[in-house]
Amino acid sequence: MKKGIHPKNYRFVVFKDMSNGHEFITRSAANTRDTIEVDGKEFPLVKIEISDTSHPFYTGKMKYVDTAGRIDKFKNKYKDFKKKA
Repeated sequence: MKKGIHPKNYRFVVFKDMSNGHEFITRSAANTRDTIEVDGKEFPLVKIEISDTSHPFYTGKMKYVDTAGRIDKFKNKYKDFKKKA
């Protein structure tokens, strides 16, 4: 790797697909609050909603994703912003 181009917190992180529990370890600079223990070592944990093990394109299976809940959450979060603009 070229020196000086990666953030200082570039480290091993566990990504966990919350829809099926699949976990994989890779390097990342993603900020996280949670940790998880894998093979006796503690790693920062990044929770994701979908990965290659659960995405319909890769699995060939259709799956319901709770988009309504996410849209409602987004609207509630930014409802006051629209009034200010």
